[in-house]
Amino acid sequence: MNERLWVKICGLTTLEGVHAAVKAQVDAVGFVFAPSSRRVTPQRAAELSAEVPASIQRIAVFQHPEQRLLDEVCEVFRPDVVQTDLADLATLKLPDTVRCTPVVRAGSSLPKPLPRLVLFEGPRSGTGQTADWTEAERIARSTKLILAGGLHPDNVAEAVRIVYPYGVDVSSGVESAPGIKDPESIMRFVATARDARDVLIV
Repeated sequence: MNERLWVKICGLTTLEGVHAAVKAQVDAVGFVFAPSSRRVTPQRAAELSAEVPASIQRIAVFQHPEQRLLDEVCEVFRPDVVQTDLADLATLKLPDTVRCTPVVRAGSSLPKPLPRLVLFEGPRSGTGQTADWTEAERIARSTKLILAGGLHPDNVAEAVRIVYPYGVDVSSGVESAPGIKDPESIMRFVATARDARDVLIV
């Protein structure tokens, strides 16, 4: 694996945060539609992402959603990707035009074979709780893994070195207050994460 580290800023609620993520050249921006201080409406997500370049994925983040909500978000927000727990996918129907990133959680039983891409998260999303990096590293050997859970600018380099993930995902770790992203923290997180990967490649 030698591609550039994939980076997502999740739980965006303000234009300032979106602009900072775009300026930092992230690969994806995430908007939360699950119960959270970062939850937005489909209409608000569409407004916030209206000027996001096509090269940056717009991700709709769910947890155990009803089909009705998923349908509304896909119709109004029109995401590139839907992110939700792997178990949810057994009952949900996604539009053919939308890709999916399944979430697997630390300590849960995993299917065999694993999906080609997974997001590895702690037991509860959005809490800032650090995920189990040892378990994540083991999973990352057999599939593309996006590491989430408790990451911030001061620990992401170590996480990249230990887990060697395909990508990293941060939300509360780059905030000045719940739901409010700090532009300086976003820039530092992205630069630190990618520098850590570049050192490993060399």
